[in-house]
Amino acid sequence: MTECSQLGFGFLGRREVVGRFDGGRVSSDGGLLLLREVDRRFGVTEAVAGVLRDRRQPGKVRQSLHDLVRQRVYQIACGYEDCNDAATLSGDPVFKAAVDRAPDSDPDLASQPTLSRFENGLSRIDLYRAAQVLVDLFVAQTRSPQRIVLDIDATDDPTHGQQQLSFFHGYYNTYCYLPLLCFAAADDGPQQLLAAVLRPGNVHAGAKTVMILQRLVARLRQAWPDTQILLRGDSGLALPEVYDWCEANGVDYLIGLARNPRLQALVEPFLAEAREEHRQTQAKVRHLHEVRYAADSWPHERRVIVKAEVTAQGDNPRFVVTSLDGDTPEELYERYAQRGDVENRIKELKNDLAADRTSCHRFLANQARLLLHAIAFVLLTLLRGLLTGTELAAAQAVTLRLRLLKVGVRVRQSVRRLWLHFASAYPWQHLWRLVLDRLRAAPA
Repeated sequence: MTECSQLGFGFLGRREVVGRFDGGRVSSDGGLLLLREVDRRFGVTEAVAGVLRDRRQPGKVRQSLHDLVRQRVYQIACGYEDCNDAATLSGDPVFKAAVDRAPDSDPDLASQPTLSRFENGLSRIDLYRAAQVLVDLFVAQTRSPQRIVLDIDATDDPTHGQQQLSFFHGYYNTYCYLPLLCFAAADDGPQQLLAAVLRPGNVHAGAKTVMILQRLVARLRQAWPDTQILLRGDSGLALPEVYDWCEANGVDYLIGLARNPRLQALVEPFLAEAREEHRQTQAKVRHLHEVRYAADSWPHERRVIVKAEVTAQGDNPRFVVTSLDGDTPEELYERYAQRGDVENRIKELKNDLAADRTSCHRFLANQARLLLHAIAFVLLTLLRGLLTGTELAAAQAVTLRLRLLKVGVRVRQSVRRLWLHFASAYPWQHLWRLVLDRLRAAPA
């Protein structure tokens, strides 16, 4: 390197600070190889690629479907959500190694046009089969649970431009898609993403809930016929067809109800008591009761938990309809309130993994994108599960990325080895050793 290519950064004391771009093959994503080991152990991307149909002409294929899935999912996990990022990452030594390519001697990874053709080439049946892999992974990692809680929720996915089936949504006050997400927790364990279904922006918040339940419950019952399944959701799922399907198929539910004049009349006596207690104590007052209630569209009365709460800001009533018997209103409402944690998972998926980067024109291609982001989220969830008992046991996806994946490394390829030179002062190296030890010890 010539002298003119040096970068000057002033002085440190009497020493001149000089920079050069001559450090060799260096990557900022050395931790991707740790995530690759998680992927290999649980077979996530391999299972997804295995259900996809390759429609390309064999003589023109340079990248396997597994390579394309891995490259795209790994990019997303490391914070590169666009196919355009392949322009700078296709030759990155760590990304190449993660896709089983020697950094120096093997061809680069797929380009942006190749990845875009891949996303746009997936069919509905491809996406259905790939989505089923998420459920199979949950089943494979769960041991005979007594109860599974399914949290289903809708979220907004703002659109920009001429995207198919993008519509204006009055509640969110924007043009958007309205994905429906389902997370599952076995015996109060951590939540894992089971389904991510893209929907047009003008559908009801609970649209396609029954369709998702039919698919998920069939697979879960196949694995565990006697396990209790509980559906939990806010008032967006408060649809007669949801209650009816759950009752006909032995699925319990805890679903919020939107306030209406009849419910308001039912809660008014309880609120009056709470207001008087609040007037005397000036403290927040919350009492829980239950009533029998039937909307005009219901075939029979159902149990409704009523929260009569009064605070300094005023009345705060809430209603939850349930099929559960035996538990007290306090126990049931507390179990319903635990669904708030799914909001954190949705924030991770959208904010940390940019799952709302659905910028393709075709609706089906955007569903493919959402699914690839979901797969990246599942990989990070599995990594988090291997950190149980550590300071990162409850870390969000962005924290896992910053502390474990975004690690600088110098890569050196020799005849017999691929050397990875990490910083000696890297503070989380003990967690790397722990994760690798737990991966080796985990049963096949």
